[in-house]
Amino acid sequence: MGDMANEGAYELGIIGAGNMAEAITRGVLSAGLFRPDQLIAADVAPARRELFERDLKVRAVEHPADAARGARRLLLSVKPQQMVAALATIGEVLPPTALVISIAAGVGTDFIERALGHGNAWRIVRTMPNTPMLVGQGMVAVAAGRNATADDVADATRIFAAAASVISVDEDKLDAVTAMSGSGPAYFFYLVEQMVQAGVELGLTPEQSHELAAKTAIGAATMLVSSTDSPQELRRKVTSPGGTTHAAITHMESAGVGHSIVQAIKGAHQRSRELGV
Repeated sequence: MGDMANEGAYELGIIGAGNMAEAITRGVLSAGLFRPDQLIAADVAPARRELFERDLKVRAVEHPADAARGARRLLLSVKPQQMVAALATIGEVLPPTALVISIAAGVGTDFIERALGHGNAWRIVRTMPNTPMLVGQGMVAVAAGRNATADDVADATRIFAAAASVISVDEDKLDAVTAMSGSGPAYFFYLVEQMVQAGVELGLTPEQSHELAAKTAIGAATMLVSSTDSPQELRRKVTSPGGTTHAAITHMESAGVGHSIVQAIKGAHQRSRELGV
């Protein structure tokens, strides 16, 4: 399809060719959902445009309008603070029938619809992906804007499903999703940090501690998703009365670790609400 810019020339236009957009692109290409010539990406950074063209064989342009013109679907993956400027140039060239998919945290579908403007009832699906998409293990929630149909949500879901598990939620639940899976990887990294530190203090090398903690995290996560047992039951099976695990869990509970984690996630939720537009 090359340089064609007529309506429907591209199955997916990408506004902002950052790491998450790259992960999504790699996912849809590896799954055979689209061919490279059916995609077009826009980014102000020459290095990102070069990566998309060289590594992914996807045409890359500098200006958002050039990627939006003629796109059947548009992925908005610019930073929230850059969204207004990007949308201002897109609304006049994007086909009114295009499906708009946003991964921008805190930017509501009503805001996007107004910014695109031109009196169109834009069909928007807002999503919250997380960084494990970069290794094909993402978690994404999708939420329909007021004009988006069930087919639109299914269409957006297919795009993310190549590199993530996908759930559908109401848009007002996306702040909770942000606090859970959006910020969530950092919570696990933090726990592993502390485990590594403890291992070093107990005489293991940093390399040994890192491998022990990281591989334990992978194993535990695999058990969580492959077992029918609840997290509480899985924990109970590891925790013999009076044993070593019991000593650690008892200390965590007496220190209020569980309560602190719940309050921390609620704090992330509140911050997500404050940042939203």
